[in-house]
Amino acid sequence: QVQLVESGGGLVQAGGSLRLSCAVSRGTFSAYVMGWFRQAPGKEREFVAAISWSGGSTYYADSVKGRFTISRDNAKNTVYLQMNSLKPEDTAVYYCAAYIGTVVVTTSRRYDYWGQGTQVTVSS
Repeated sequence: QVQLVESGGGLVQAGGSLRLSCAVSRGTFSAYVMGWFRQAPGKEREFVAAISWSGGSTYYADSVKGRFTISRDNAKNTVYLQMNSLKPEDTAVYYCAAYIGTVVVTTSRRYDYWGQGTQVTVSS
């Protein structure tokens, strides 16, 4: 069974930065499309960013474009989300997700594997 474990969440002031990591065990990491999603209290889970198996293609939600960067290290079986210029509205539980494929999609139901989530809280 593929396992995804997120880390790096925490409390940060508005304007600050955090880097989330997601380590993947079992399976062939380089075959996975990787994505980050988030869910704020009382809201539906939403897409944040995704990256192709090679790292050559990246996709972002409009709300984070220019502030967040997704990347991956296939040698370390890890995907990252660098978050800069954080805003209070970025406060949410952030989830790492994966599926085997070559075409990147941003719809959560396409993703087969999910981590347990890591809390990000941005204070004003």
